[in-house]
Amino acid sequence: MNRYFRELSVAGALVLLLALLGVVAPQFFELQPLLSRLTAQVPTLVLTIGIAMVMITRQIDISVGSQFGLCAVLAGNLLAGGLSLPLALPLAATAGAAMGALNGCLVAWLGLPSIVVTLATMVTWAEVLRLTQQGRFINLPAGVQWLGLSQPAGQTALLAASLGLLAAMAWLLKNRSGGRHLYAVGSDAEAARLSGINPKGTTFWVFVCMGALAGVAAVCNLVQSPQVDPKCGTGLELKAIAAAVVGGIAVNGGRGSLWGAFVGLLLLATINPALTFLHVEAYWEKAIQGLVILLAVVADGIRSRRNAS
Repeated sequence: MNRYFRELSVAGALVLLLALLGVVAPQFFELQPLLSRLTAQVPTLVLTIGIAMVMITRQIDISVGSQFGLCAVLAGNLLAGGLSLPLALPLAATAGAAMGALNGCLVAWLGLPSIVVTLATMVTWAEVLRLTQQGRFINLPAGVQWLGLSQPAGQTALLAASLGLLAAMAWLLKNRSGGRHLYAVGSDAEAARLSGINPKGTTFWVFVCMGALAGVAAVCNLVQSPQVDPKCGTGLELKAIAAAVVGGIAVNGGRGSLWGAFVGLLLLATINPALTFLHVEAYWEKAIQGLVILLAVVADGIRSRRNAS
């Protein structure tokens, strides 16, 4: 029970918030608006999966928002040029993986700090996006939005696919040796090396995976609108990192679960609409989210201190 204390605490806070809304504002649970709010979080969920994996290895990637934007623009241009969605998706994921590979090479093989590397690539990709697009939106052909289905069917399909991806990645982290390597490297890279694990290779591939997931997330966002906004990735890295931290992914690596990060995302994503339904001024959203994140970081610090003593 102590092992999952953070995840259970966040889940309890989410349940209490939803119970309050059920009493005070039951209209919050009307099916179609609720489905729309959940679907809007699908791209962030996919990014959060990748960010959580990177953080478990004691690294960070703040370039994922720029990667997301570039992949969305690439996929949008391909679709506008007549390419089908089943082909645009793997190409976007491949482009994201290539950008992740650059981060991985610089961090794993050259030993550069991930915060510095990904800050540099974040700015670089953002400038590439600005220079190539000049703020222009990309109009998508008919049949792309909602995967060519009706809106409710398309939303349901996106939610099911993202939850399936979450379940698959969570299972891999828990049950396969490659997933357990992430925890070992994040806990103690030298001990992991002595036990036969390649920390550099693990770090490289986790950045590649992060980039590929940024490409997948970009397509999940793209199919929810008739146009592609070149600024669609702005700020998403902070949302994903915040969800991971609140959900129990340790800032110093080696601990946490994808399901916890998912619950953290749900809690943070519920705050804004909850304030609206509770008739609280919107400017409280950032303050409340910041407080939640601060409490999560403080809890991590206290837990680390207790473990050390």
